[in-house]
Amino acid sequence: MNNKYLKNVVTLTLLAEKCVGCGICTDVCPHGVFCIDGKKAQVKDKNRCMECGACAMNCPAKAISVDSGVGCAAAVIWGWLNGNEPSCDCLGGGECY
Repeated sequence: MNNKYLKNVVTLTLLAEKCVGCGICTDVCPHGVFCIDGKKAQVKDKNRCMECGACAMNCPAKAISVDSGVGCAAAVIWGWLNGNEPSCDCLGGGECY
């Protein structure tokens, strides 16, 4: 899986001290951003995050925050809703990668 977006711009934050190690983030993340290591969630690859917000909405400990609706996921969803070709324009050419 090579779902990477713009490097070092994602709004994802994980507060390890709040994490209870439930693993829900690993289950709901569509791009495998998280893993559980040492009974705590860790971010494997932050640049794979599409800022959909599933992890933050489902974290019972509120250890994860992300500004959903600002990244590629929002652009793709808006494209579908408006009947346009889904695009986040990550590459400046109208294509997600």
